[in-house]
Amino acid sequence: IRCWSNIPFITMPLSRAHGKSFAHRSELKHAKRIVVKLGSAVVTRGDECGLALGRLASIVEQVSMLQNQGREMMIVTSGAVAFGKQRLRHEILLSQSVRQALHSGQSQLKDMAIPVLEARACAAAGQSGLMALYEAMFTQYSICAAQILVTNLDFHDEQKRRNLNGTLHELLRMNIVPIINTNDAVVPPPEPNSDLQGVNVISVKDNDSLAARLAVEMKTDLLIVLSDVEGLFDSPPGSDDAKLIDIFYPGDQQSVTFGTKSRVGMGGMEAKVKAALWALQGGTSVVIANGTHPKISGHVITDIVEGKKVGTFFSEVKPAGPTVEQQGEMARAGGRTLAALQPEQRAEIIYRLADSLTDQREEILLANKKDLEEAENKGRLALPLLKRLSLSTSKLNSLAIGLRQIAASSQDSVGRVIRRTRIAKDLDLEQVTVPIGVLLVIFESRPDCLPQVSALAVASGNGLLLKGGKEAAHSNQILHHLTQEALSIHGVKDAVQLVNTREEVEDLCRLDKLIDLIIPRGSSQLVRNIQKAAKGIPVMGHSEGICHVYVDTDASVEKVTRIIRDSKCEYPAACNALETLLIHRDLLRTPLFDQIIDMLRVEQVKIHAGPKFASYLTFSPSEVKSLRTEYGDLECCIEVVDSVQEAVEHIHKYGSSHTDVIITENEETAEFFLQHVDSACVFWNASTRFSDGYRFGLGAEVGISTSRIHARGPVGIEGLLTTKWLLRGDNHVVSDFSEHGSMKYLHESLPLPQRNTN
Repeated sequence: IRCWSNIPFITMPLSRAHGKSFAHRSELKHAKRIVVKLGSAVVTRGDECGLALGRLASIVEQVSMLQNQGREMMIVTSGAVAFGKQRLRHEILLSQSVRQALHSGQSQLKDMAIPVLEARACAAAGQSGLMALYEAMFTQYSICAAQILVTNLDFHDEQKRRNLNGTLHELLRMNIVPIINTNDAVVPPPEPNSDLQGVNVISVKDNDSLAARLAVEMKTDLLIVLSDVEGLFDSPPGSDDAKLIDIFYPGDQQSVTFGTKSRVGMGGMEAKVKAALWALQGGTSVVIANGTHPKISGHVITDIVEGKKVGTFFSEVKPAGPTVEQQGEMARAGGRTLAALQPEQRAEIIYRLADSLTDQREEILLANKKDLEEAENKGRLALPLLKRLSLSTSKLNSLAIGLRQIAASSQDSVGRVIRRTRIAKDLDLEQVTVPIGVLLVIFESRPDCLPQVSALAVASGNGLLLKGGKEAAHSNQILHHLTQEALSIHGVKDAVQLVNTREEVEDLCRLDKLIDLIIPRGSSQLVRNIQKAAKGIPVMGHSEGICHVYVDTDASVEKVTRIIRDSKCEYPAACNALETLLIHRDLLRTPLFDQIIDMLRVEQVKIHAGPKFASYLTFSPSEVKSLRTEYGDLECCIEVVDSVQEAVEHIHKYGSSHTDVIITENEETAEFFLQHVDSACVFWNASTRFSDGYRFGLGAEVGISTSRIHARGPVGIEGLLTTKWLLRGDNHVVSDFSEHGSMKYLHESLPLPQRNTN
């Protein structure tokens, strides 16, 4: 705990040797000393006269938050000229003679000409007001700020340079935020030929170069340059093909076309890039980002420090492989080529992958053994996750069988005609199945997911990005290698990409221009996080698997314990395992009820009593904290209901629309349950564990969806397809079908072509 002005705050364990910039965004959270450069476009209003107060207040709040974490924050700010221009304009209007104002009339007063204001005078008038504003804002967070005005000479004169350095270090030591600006009231115009001249010299001719010089001089860890654009683009922002550059490396300048500078300020993007590269060479990491966008400006600085993918990050370490953006583009191009293959060729790829799973069994199990040993040594995985991580010969054999099922059933998946209509004479319309595009599948601790999902993507002609957990890195690597070997037989190796970069899941979920559908495979927490993080990309999946089994009064004694045991105990960590057991009230204190309880005790299942069940018992198990609990272990809740109708109502109120079961011999009761329960999977006298793509005969699944749009339940090939419309005409125009036109609509349904059932 550190204290300043009697206000305690938590300090972070931040320290590192300066001299080398951070290689990856994820390391930025370790930045101790940070310079935030606020460009003129960030600080000023759109009319260039006055300050954007709301935006400035948000920036001060973020800087204060980081300062109170124990970081050392410095601000290089523009805005004095704009603030001064506002004040001087106001003073000029007030200084007009009263007589002139009275005789000129109100309308003429509004149109009075204001002389062109000289920038140095504006700066002189605005500097004190700008600093007073900063002081007032920082005071709200019990933080003191101090102003420092500099010129280029202060860096070239050795004594002044040492004085400046000492002053800044002393302010930082006292937990004061230095606010630095060029002294525009006296600064001379920039020398025309003065530019960046190596690591020891930089001409301070704008606040970009000032921030870079200051960052290197003070050995800062991070320089954040806020402007009015999202970051650095490969061509001028706004042009058709402009793409935001996520990471910029020294030497990439040739691939960038710079546009004009911002509406205000001295420098443009080219000046920012030059200053950023100079700072990077001096050991300071740099991020250029948008500080004006209303949706992100309130957290842009903290997002950058947290390592989120915001703006353009400058790095000296160029990764060996492609970036995730490049992988996304490769997956889209490869997916389109894949979709254009003949069905037999796509099936051949899947058959080859299935054979590889058994032929290369030893190599796969050896890689998996490494993952298991590392996970056990680090102790970071719970037992259910370790089970998911583990591969075996039987698992690989089952995977191979499932893949062959996919290959056999995929012959007419892509390009299948599902509707034909004759719109008019010689004008025929078809609706055909097509791939969705590029899928992003994020999975935890389950390497068997990789070949399953890859096979489904191949069968449906989709490009695929895979993001596996680091705990399965060795297993995923060899399985992806085998997948690419299979794809190579028809030249579509790039269609399936494994993301190995340090990309955060939240950042991947923002790539809405590259990804068409996100499919999470993992814990309910993972799914919820992805659903929250996804920006403009649909997410297919379920956040919880709260599955119910309802035991009716007419249930068979022989069936009840078998179905309940299988639903709960066969694989308790699965999303389709029983979590809540609903029992009809009339079954309490019967031999059947006793058999259920005895079986659960033998299987070592911990029982939690629902409120109603607890009220019937003198000594009850621990009462459940919530009826909406997914245990994922040998635990379950038991609750009592008075009827099948009440069971349905309970499922709708507390369930997750995943899988729900009724056990009864009464067909009428069963049909009522089947028709009224609004879940993705509803079963009669069968285990919840049948809710699975392989068991449904889909070969495999990319997941189980509880969504009500597009795909629901276990999602196989069909769920990875969408449709497009094909219209074939002969010189048809809509005007021919008007009231006085020569043609009429027929809208006749045409027979569908015969499906390939082999």
